[in-house]
Amino acid sequence: MPSPADLPADRPDAATDWRGQELLLMRQVMALVGRSLAPADVFHEMLHLMSELLGLNRGRLVLVDDDPAPDGTRQAAIRHAYGLTAAERARGRYRWGEGVTGRVLSSGLPAIVQDVDAEPLFLFRSVRRAQLPPQTVAFIALPVAVRGATVGVLACHRIRSRQRHLNDDLALLRILATLAGQLLELEQLVAEQTRQLQARNAALERALDSAAARYGLIGRSPPLLQALAELERVSQSQATVLLLGESGSGKELFARAVHLASPRRDQPFIKVNCAAIPESLFESELFGHERGAFTGAAGARAGWFEQAHQGTLFLDEIGELPLALQSKLLRTLQEGTLVRLGGSREVRVDVRLVAATHRDLARDVQAGRFRQDLYYRLNVVPIRLPSLRERREDIRAIALHFVSRANQAHQRNVHLAADALAALEAHDWPGNIRELGNLIERVVLLAEDPLVGAAALRRFMPEHERAAARPASGPLPASEAPLVREYQSAQSHSVQALRDALARHQGNQTRAAQSLGLTLRQFSYRLRKAQLR
Repeated sequence: MPSPADLPADRPDAATDWRGQELLLMRQVMALVGRSLAPADVFHEMLHLMSELLGLNRGRLVLVDDDPAPDGTRQAAIRHAYGLTAAERARGRYRWGEGVTGRVLSSGLPAIVQDVDAEPLFLFRSVRRAQLPPQTVAFIALPVAVRGATVGVLACHRIRSRQRHLNDDLALLRILATLAGQLLELEQLVAEQTRQLQARNAALERALDSAAARYGLIGRSPPLLQALAELERVSQSQATVLLLGESGSGKELFARAVHLASPRRDQPFIKVNCAAIPESLFESELFGHERGAFTGAAGARAGWFEQAHQGTLFLDEIGELPLALQSKLLRTLQEGTLVRLGGSREVRVDVRLVAATHRDLARDVQAGRFRQDLYYRLNVVPIRLPSLRERREDIRAIALHFVSRANQAHQRNVHLAADALAALEAHDWPGNIRELGNLIERVVLLAEDPLVGAAALRRFMPEHERAAARPASGPLPASEAPLVREYQSAQSHSVQALRDALARHQGNQTRAAQSLGLTLRQFSYRLRKAQLR
């Protein structure tokens, strides 16, 4: 069906305010540009108004393909059109230099065909001649450029005998072709910036994964990253790793990181706390036992070494290993075999050992409490883990992680204010990450308000930290009565201090412990360790 502009020029409605139509077209197109940066919407409306307002019919925007044809030639296709059927758009493909459209693409110059029937280069590829009006039909094609390079063609049909100057159509089409080029350039810039942002976000996510939460270890402080770097350098080997650091500094997480970074990552990871196993059960637990090996041994049982076969065995607090078992552990490490308790058959095991301790094993060797040969066998790759006070810049991230985990676990919605986070960063944390985690869980469970500030946080912190935060004079307000006893490490008191306190109270350990701010169990443990030195 012909467009109204295809009708003969001698019809009464031929007299048109063309300048007003041009202004209306530009106003509508620019308004759409202001509302949407999607070029497809703007192009469709532009081609639509070209036809409806100015009689520039069957408008199309031909754009160059991103990739060349299989034979290496460049091609272009109709990407946007108005007044063309789907089949006509699909036929609108042109090689570089082919037909009128291809010539405009290759030369970058506009083309004006006064009569498509008289132009041998006109292909009638997209719209057959029978589908056009019987009058003389002109064809106008202008190049669309981006950064000086021709990337497409803006083209349309036009009835030749019209009461509108051809130069007016050309002037308007030049403006629209320039606008189309600018929109395409803007689309390219947005796409490029989007790709860069996506690449940057992906890089940041990888960096955060690798630096801030690698293997579940949160933080980016230099001491932590140095320990991680040493860990990753030795993870591919089979060498024994000895993790040295204070209690609560995350030795188990580091041991698991050694396992995850090694080729054994898909095999078992067995963790054992040597300080938590009674000495009478240690050999059976570590090396296994046969049926009838001791009273109650109703069946054979594989020990930790066998359970960790082809994987990693983590022995935490290796310094607490009974002296009698150290020689058997050394033999297993050297020969890769073990004999179960009550058995006679050797069992071959393939185990990567990671050991950890907060004790000075070299001093224990000198004191005769730890075998020298086992010490050298374990001390192949020593890695010192930083304490929390050595990585204060990580405290905030670790605290927020614990808050999130505790909120989820206890169905709470507690958050820490900025001054509370600053107070956490200022604390020395003798109990390291374990102490911080325990404090955060107490805060989440017991906080009365959803937002916890520094003042409210002090009530949950150890007494010496509260004392530093309040004025020197005046008693402690009842509302700030401490909820927890101060956390103190196992080396918090010297041997002489323990003995002096015991002497002052005539051997009464309960009173001696109270005078030092310890429980009876803590005092007894410290005194026993002091007597063993």
